[in-house]
Amino acid sequence: MEFLTNDKLLIVGAAGMIGSNMTQTAIMLGLTKNICLYDVFSAEGVAEEMRQSGFDDVDIVATTDPKEAFTDAKYIISSGGAPRKEGMTREDLLEGNSKAAKELGDNIKKYCPNAKFCVVIFNPADITGLVTLVHSGLKPNQVATLAGLDSTRLKGALAKHFGVSQALIKNAYTYGGHGEKMAVFASPTTVDGVKLLDIIAGKAKVNGKGLTPDEWKQMQVEVTKGGAKIIELRRRSSFQSPAYLAVKMIEAAMGGEEFNYPAGTYADTSRYNHVMMAMPSRITSDGVYTKPVIGTAKEFATLDASYEHLQSMRDQVIKMGVLPEVEKWSELNPNL
Repeated sequence: MEFLTNDKLLIVGAAGMIGSNMTQTAIMLGLTKNICLYDVFSAEGVAEEMRQSGFDDVDIVATTDPKEAFTDAKYIISSGGAPRKEGMTREDLLEGNSKAAKELGDNIKKYCPNAKFCVVIFNPADITGLVTLVHSGLKPNQVATLAGLDSTRLKGALAKHFGVSQALIKNAYTYGGHGEKMAVFASPTTVDGVKLLDIIAGKAKVNGKGLTPDEWKQMQVEVTKGGAKIIELRRRSSFQSPAYLAVKMIEAAMGGEEFNYPAGTYADTSRYNHVMMAMPSRITSDGVYTKPVIGTAKEFATLDASYEHLQSMRDQVIKMGVLPEVEKWSELNPNL
């Protein structure tokens, strides 16, 4: 079996459903033969299942020791926080998971400061990613959070509405926070080559169907609550979709297929700064880089509101003592 790299891939939170799915996906995509599974609860059961699956070319180590896990890790994906449960918002996990993110960042700085890329996917991902970045000492283009899942949910919702393949939905993106305050854009999107804005305005149809402004508004709400819908349908939080997309992000960072869904990245512009938020981006072996946001004035207003919400959560974490004041971040991470 050929692999993209021989570098060590560390999966944090590997004993959980997301972690185990990430492990299998990484192996099936041929990312690396060098995989370490870390969890405070033993992930040996996951390692055994992978061995019993006949993945003979892959060397899998499971450990509960952070030093063993993080030492020499070059690529890291972490789902190592508490999951959402029914009735919870992502923000309900803020305090506990922010502390878990600090520990993640501290372990990176202590044991693998030369890591190449880290993907953070445990909620609220924008904040846990930011905390990880500040404490890890990594460069902003070396840390990204899972945000593409919101865009794939939008793509799926549009495909179902119009009765077309998801392949016919182009540039269906959400930006800002990974939560119910996210900004769901219409202006970049086309459905089978037709501009979504023209459909909403009543100027066009696709497959004989239109989309009224009220229907679009309801779809936006449903997309922002897509995670809660999965919990309702499956009686547990999402695990297959975040696992797959997170591994595709790390695959791109390893030099594989470029990842073009929005990623949660460190915002450092005149309008948005000192937060992690979903932005137009690309992930390659050079890291994650943002592209300009293009949208209508109304869409930018929703993005501004999402940004303000992220600032509020960031400031809560600062008050908790998990992050220092913004002006002191460079003392922990000279790259900021």
